[in-house]
Amino acid sequence: MAADLNLALSEFLGITGGTGDVKNEILNGDKELWAPRKGKLIVRPDEPEDMDSDYKYSRENFYSLIERGQDAIDGILDLAKEGEHPRAYEVAGQLIKNVGEVTEKLVDLQEKMKKLKEVPEHGPKSVTNALFVGSTKELQKMLKSNG
Repeated sequence: MAADLNLALSEFLGITGGTGDVKNEILNGDKELWAPRKGKLIVRPDEPEDMDSDYKYSRENFYSLIERGQDAIDGILDLAKEGEHPRAYEVAGQLIKNVGEVTEKLVDLQEKMKKLKEVPEHGPKSVTNALFVGSTKELQKMLKSNG
């Protein structure tokens, strides 16, 4: 029954090949059997390497991951309802957690980008260095007379 569920999950998630015994296949080196389904690819912009293009690329990838995760959650919940198998619900829970983490990473990306853009505005406008040339005794005398 567990192998059937693993095969059904693999088929739904678009993983081709394999027997359903993922642990043994990976341990025995049959990684070629597990090729993910090809979906919408996010192409890196042809812009020069800079912060904005990297931000846009990362943001698009996060959105794509969230959308694909939502589709996977919908499907796995349908599968879990039909089969009523605890493993299907466990996988659904893991998917929900993973999509939530990606969503948090998207928010973190927004916050980091905002901080990076604010740094020049909050920096010092001018720097004035005061230099005292003299002995410690002279410095103490000057501080006492100003105090």
